[in-house]
Amino acid sequence: MKMHPTTMQYLRPSTEQLEVMAVVRKVYADALAALEAALPDGRYKSLAVTELEASAMWANKAITRASDGTPLPGATT
Repeated sequence: MKMHPTTMQYLRPSTEQLEVMAVVRKVYADALAALEAALPDGRYKSLAVTELEASAMWANKAITRASDGTPLPGATT
């Protein structure tokens, strides 16, 4: 699949996208708190938290871009 030329550029989210990001960020913060409370410290907990961080990043990207990297309406370079 050919990617959009702006795929590697920062996109400024629209106001509406920022609102969605705030809701999603809260869900991830709650998940992080649950992991912190439930898991013993160690490598596996660290990996779980790292993957949660990665997932949060991809969620933000999904809010501003289509699967080929095209900016969704409202997001600007």
